[in-house]
Amino acid sequence: MLKVLGQALFSTGIQNPKFTEEKKAQDYEVRTYHATKWVSTSVNGMEWDTATRTGFRRLFDYIQGNNENKVKVPMTAPVTCLVQPGAGPACESTFTVSFYVPEEHQAAPPQPSDPQVFLDDRKEFTVYVRTYGGFANEQMKREECLKLLESLQRDGVPYTDSPFYTAGYDSPMKLTNRRNEVWVLKKTE
Repeated sequence: MLKVLGQALFSTGIQNPKFTEEKKAQDYEVRTYHATKWVSTSVNGMEWDTATRTGFRRLFDYIQGNNENKVKVPMTAPVTCLVQPGAGPACESTFTVSFYVPEEHQAAPPQPSDPQVFLDDRKEFTVYVRTYGGFANEQMKREECLKLLESLQRDGVPYTDSPFYTAGYDSPMKLTNRRNEVWVLKKTE
């Protein structure tokens, strides 16, 4: 009980995917995430926050035992959202919300029962990361992503502006010292 309470209030004891920090710049860092398995779901829509909440609920059901083994899977961080913007300002975007599969299930994650939930084998990838605090909403995420893109342009580094990720590390119960990130993929040669 104390462990669960500590995780909810302080985000302690929660597994994170492993990465290698390549370097730190003035206002962002460069990370290479190792190949890992994630559980994901995609939601199409125009409202970022609504799509993220829908995806989170599906994945939360999965870790609570809505999977073929009926096994509870520990919560991990971050919760990522891969954003694939639509073709225009009034077009639907695709939001793929993902939970990192904890180490004890990496070799053989439980298969999802919900047909809208799938296992995702992420190959190694490198991202530019901007970290910020507070309760992230759609406007904050957009602003932080634009700030990161401006920094990358300033530094002349190779990046892919779409798709991009958002990442949240904290339970809604955590009120202070919150950690959020935006990730932009490094362009590969």
